[in-house]
Amino acid sequence: MTVTVYVPRDSAALSMGANEVVEAIVQHATKSGQQVAIVRNGSRGMLWLEPFVEVVTPNGRIGYGPVGIADVPSLFEKGFLHGGDHPLRQGFVADLPWSKKQTRLTFARVGVTDPLSLADYEANGGLAGLRKALAMAPAAIVEEVVQSGLRGRGGAGFPAGIKWRTVLQTAASQKYVACNADEGDSGTFSDRMVMEGDPFLLLEGMVIAGLATGATEGYVYLRSEYPDAQVVFATAIERARAAGWIGADVLGSGRRFDVHLRIGAGAYICGEETAMLESLEGKRGMVRPKPPLPAIAGLWGKPTVINNVMTLASVPWILAHGGAAYAAHGVGRSKGTLPFQLAGNVTHGGLVEVPFGITLKELLYDFGGGTASGRPIRAVQVGGPLGAYLPPSRFDTPLDYEAFAAAGGLVGHGGVVVFDDTVDMRKQARYAMEFCAIESCGKCTPCRIGSTRGVEVIDRIAAGEKRDANVALLRDLCATLTHGSLCAMGGLTPMPVMSALQHWPEDFAR
Repeated sequence: MTVTVYVPRDSAALSMGANEVVEAIVQHATKSGQQVAIVRNGSRGMLWLEPFVEVVTPNGRIGYGPVGIADVPSLFEKGFLHGGDHPLRQGFVADLPWSKKQTRLTFARVGVTDPLSLADYEANGGLAGLRKALAMAPAAIVEEVVQSGLRGRGGAGFPAGIKWRTVLQTAASQKYVACNADEGDSGTFSDRMVMEGDPFLLLEGMVIAGLATGATEGYVYLRSEYPDAQVVFATAIERARAAGWIGADVLGSGRRFDVHLRIGAGAYICGEETAMLESLEGKRGMVRPKPPLPAIAGLWGKPTVINNVMTLASVPWILAHGGAAYAAHGVGRSKGTLPFQLAGNVTHGGLVEVPFGITLKELLYDFGGGTASGRPIRAVQVGGPLGAYLPPSRFDTPLDYEAFAAAGGLVGHGGVVVFDDTVDMRKQARYAMEFCAIESCGKCTPCRIGSTRGVEVIDRIAAGEKRDANVALLRDLCATLTHGSLCAMGGLTPMPVMSALQHWPEDFAR
């Protein structure tokens, strides 16, 4: 009897030797006369267990991890192909606490299916949202998204349905959907995991966006640092086009929507929507002033829906189950779920999809298991390199846009980076300023010059030079960056700096 074995092809698993583990499993199965069918799935998000190998048994999938090449012989000796006991045996995957405590809407298939199997995708609920959308008027699709309360998952949190409505109501001979997959925030990897683990989901979301707004062409702007995602997603586009899921005749409807993949050149600023448009048009990635809004005059001057991967990947579930069902998850104006990504000094790093409203403490301890070093958590940065550093006194704050903003934080893309009590927060503040100085597109003076001067001021504080005067100067400089920068790059750089200064003044006084 042939036994099906799942081994992730996710970048995290590959970096830990997943390909070599596959080779070892095949070799040992051949040597022992056992038949195995290897399926390369996405990651379940339990990154501390990668490579996480799953074996299909009559009672369900049993997981083993982290599996290295050296572990394969003993796994076979213990009969792992039949769910045998072994120190690496984690149990039935569906029963693992990490999985059971989540609400996986967007990530329901990631880790479960073969990412490049059209049949797997359909058999597990794929295309249900698109088929419903094809039977609806464009305005009705938009209103479903409005009702869902879906907000942009790229950081700004702007209501997706309102943006779509603007594009729909703007007359033009050509419209576009641009997916921002330039996932550059520290500690974030949810976009990558979708593109590697369930790429047809993103394609389906983009097609629905096109149907809703009248757009017929879509572009995915992928960061160059994601070579594995590039291979998987490019293959998915080819297979979807060959199957008629995208192209000139979407699912035989007579409606057109095609998708093109473009690779970025490594600039953090291209995560900003207008800089991404400049790069897509073949220009240097620099921020455009607004107005006009991209929804009215975006890519090549045409109305353009710009959403990031997680926003568009949320859309198929909304269309399949209804906007009201999606809005039933979450709290306040933060509707639905968000995949939070745990990174840094944390025992159980990985991806957790839960409804808005969970506290930072629950994420850090119930899912993350505290620090990997075993030392107390001193600071957590949420929302990427421009997000605030938060002390333990703020860990009870619910993770929703409004509550987090009131606490001086930024939910952003859901990245959570953990630091223990050995961290120097003055150095972290300096890092934020230096990051801005390096990554600034240079278009506006506050960001271009202010960030460089900020690094110099923090260095003078560290040297003990006129400390009080320089701290006052740093505060004044941050106010200029906040109110004078053209985009969020310079406008948000003061957030980590000022939060470090507010919560850990002793690090600036040393």
